[in-house]
Amino acid sequence: MSLFKARDWWASVLGEGEEFDQGCLCVGDVDNSGSGYDKIVVGSFMGMLRIFSPHPAKPEEPTEADAQLLEVQLPDPIIQVDMGKFVSICHMKEQLKYRGHHFICIQSMDGMLMFFEQETYAFGRFLPGFLLPGPLSYCIRTDSFITVSSTRQVECYRYETLAVATDADTRQDSDQQSKSSGKRLTADWTLVLGEEALDICVPNTSSVMSSIFVLGERNFFGLKDNGQIRFMKKLEFNPSCFLPYGSVSEGSTNILMCNHNNMLLVYQDVTLKWAAQLSCVPVAVRIANFPELRGLVVTLSSDGHLQCSYMGTDPSFFTAPKVDAREVNYDEVDTEMKMLQKVIREATKTQDILPRAETEEELTLTAIVSSNLDEVSCAVIPEMNGMPVPSVTVKVKIKSRSAVQSPKVTVCVQPPLAVTQDQFVLDSMGSGCELVVRFSAFLNGHYPPADLCGDIAVSYSSATELNPAERYRIQSESFEDIWLVAKELVQRFVRHFASLGAKDFQNSFTGPIPLPEYFETVDHHFELRVNAQKYQDLLSERAVQFRAIQRRLLTRFKDKTPGPLQNLDTLMEGTYRQVIALADAAEDNRERLIQAFTRLRSATHLLILLLSLWQGLGSEQTAILEATLLPLLQDTPQLGWEESVDAAVSHLLKSCLSRSPKDQAISLSTGPLTIPKDMSRLKKHITLLCDRLGKGGRLSLTSEANVPTTVMMPVGCESIPEPIVEQEEEPPLQQDAAKYIKKKQPSKRIKSKSDSSKESSREKKEKDSGKEKVSSKESKRESSKESSKRESTKESKEPSKDRESTREKESSKESGKEKTKVSRKSSVKVKEKKSDAGDG
Repeated sequence: MSLFKARDWWASVLGEGEEFDQGCLCVGDVDNSGSGYDKIVVGSFMGMLRIFSPHPAKPEEPTEADAQLLEVQLPDPIIQVDMGKFVSICHMKEQLKYRGHHFICIQSMDGMLMFFEQETYAFGRFLPGFLLPGPLSYCIRTDSFITVSSTRQVECYRYETLAVATDADTRQDSDQQSKSSGKRLTADWTLVLGEEALDICVPNTSSVMSSIFVLGERNFFGLKDNGQIRFMKKLEFNPSCFLPYGSVSEGSTNILMCNHNNMLLVYQDVTLKWAAQLSCVPVAVRIANFPELRGLVVTLSSDGHLQCSYMGTDPSFFTAPKVDAREVNYDEVDTEMKMLQKVIREATKTQDILPRAETEEELTLTAIVSSNLDEVSCAVIPEMNGMPVPSVTVKVKIKSRSAVQSPKVTVCVQPPLAVTQDQFVLDSMGSGCELVVRFSAFLNGHYPPADLCGDIAVSYSSATELNPAERYRIQSESFEDIWLVAKELVQRFVRHFASLGAKDFQNSFTGPIPLPEYFETVDHHFELRVNAQKYQDLLSERAVQFRAIQRRLLTRFKDKTPGPLQNLDTLMEGTYRQVIALADAAEDNRERLIQAFTRLRSATHLLILLLSLWQGLGSEQTAILEATLLPLLQDTPQLGWEESVDAAVSHLLKSCLSRSPKDQAISLSTGPLTIPKDMSRLKKHITLLCDRLGKGGRLSLTSEANVPTTVMMPVGCESIPEPIVEQEEEPPLQQDAAKYIKKKQPSKRIKSKSDSSKESSREKKEKDSGKEKVSSKESKRESSKESSKRESTKESKEPSKDRESTREKESSKESGKEKTKVSRKSSVKVKEKKSDAGDG
């Protein structure tokens, strides 16, 4: 998962219940305006053809309806659109533009290639050995068509071969075709892929050499126009679509590739250059130029989400004014400069460069949650473990400021919460009209929810957010269950004292931060993740064993002289039972992992609340802390909570919470995030984060140096000796290497070499004492080397790895000595803290 998101420039949702595929999107100057700017053409399986000329909404434009140029309902489904000097639409077949002469090639479902010159039918040919249609593309340089057949191989047919082959009035088999008039249709070259192809593309980027790109289910292939493989890249994700385009580097091609993890990846041949997060899974991707921005990425999802986005930062639309030839008033310039600097600081805090359109909303939503439970429960599940399931009624008022056609209300809550009805289709509403929608919410699970918030959207996504002296104590058997009660208590305090008009009221927390209890929740979640990976590995092993037994049984059954099965049937049945048992265990572990992640989110919410009350953090710093400790809404096998939080906390410790300005210049690591081996590093970073916040650290997204503020230390908390912690963060690799070297039993030859290396180190120390001692030591070292060579010839053939292992062993010993020296300088109090806290 990437830390960057694709910036939205323009977006639209096409219809309701319509479906789209990779051939349903096309960009180009469809109206022949000659301006060089593109329009977007989209066709759906419902037969709806739409043309858009997108542009960003401005404050004086309250709606985006003028971006749509055309909407036509056609009688048949549209499976592909393409563009030349006219837009051609093909129904239930695949159409392809041929060169610049207005030729069109259409591939039918029965494997026939039909060629048209504009609307005139030229000829048709059947592909040999055809079973199912595959992706089809045209290579301009070689004048040939490239496709992937159902035999999972790439096939190339030249146009001249197709033109002189046997006419395809009726489909014939290969024997009849060879006996009839005309030449037999054969492929110019073939290449076996071994997997299904999702798409094939031949970009026209060079006149010297053409490249053929094939996107498979598990691999990405780059071929030459003669069928030779340029490169092959194994994909670690499920791709959905791709698009090659020209590169600034000669001899290479850039590729946009999307996957089912909502990621947009930019490759230069096989090298990953950039990655960005999308809001949906695209099935088609294109590059287009529009009046205000060029090179926008246009994506289309299967359910009709059309989006124009770009990668990187927001562009600046500032135009330098004309210089007036007048005298400069330096006082006015100084005043204006101060005002502009203030505006820049405010804009930097909000991290938003593009101005937002202050338009009046067409619909206003008001959600009212009943303060009492329903007398008669409306829950779908009346009982759970013999106890009734209560429900609470939610009333939503919808008020329109203008006419709205067929509004649709959608309710979404996070599990284990559930609602009695999540979708409502309302009648059209006029200006000033008001409607009321009622539904009930209830608990559908055996564990408490992490949040009581819900989302309600009408016609478009509009998330509704709930805004987050004496001492009070909240006790519970589990740490995470305190979250909802503590949050509700804080909110009621704020509302109560705000109603009384108290301006000096402030919530605070003086107790120690309960990190040990929080780390128990983290360890439980991490243990379930490790178990899930183990179950996956065991399932893979048993599946391989099961398939191997199947192959052997099939060989025995096909043998003409039957022989004994040698208990293969018993072994197959036992393996099958193991696979079923592992699958059930993996499913049970997955359910427990979902519950553990919900509890982890609750515990993290509570930790953030306690930290904000402890140090009096503002809304901006609390938002940064929440984004750091809660970067994910759900766990995935590719990216989990532990590695995401570790990367985010490490970035804060090296940027805004660093102790020196030099550490702030360290850039964020762009390496892949993988599941850690244990939780010691993450616990150490979270503890260090809390300690630096307690010392007055300030959370910010800018690179300015930290200004220490008033330290608010809770009762029972003491500072952590940071020098020892930071010194131990660097050499874990050396310690691991030292442990690995200690496990290996070195031979006598290695010991002799280590002795000689020790002698050489002593010689280096004695060089300063006198030249005579140095010369004598060097002669001894040479004589020892000669004697070792005479004893055995195998010592000269020792691998370099053994020599490096001895050097690493010595370096690990030296580093261990340095660590013991540093720890001896710390006070007795620090040692006691280390023994109590451990690695954490």
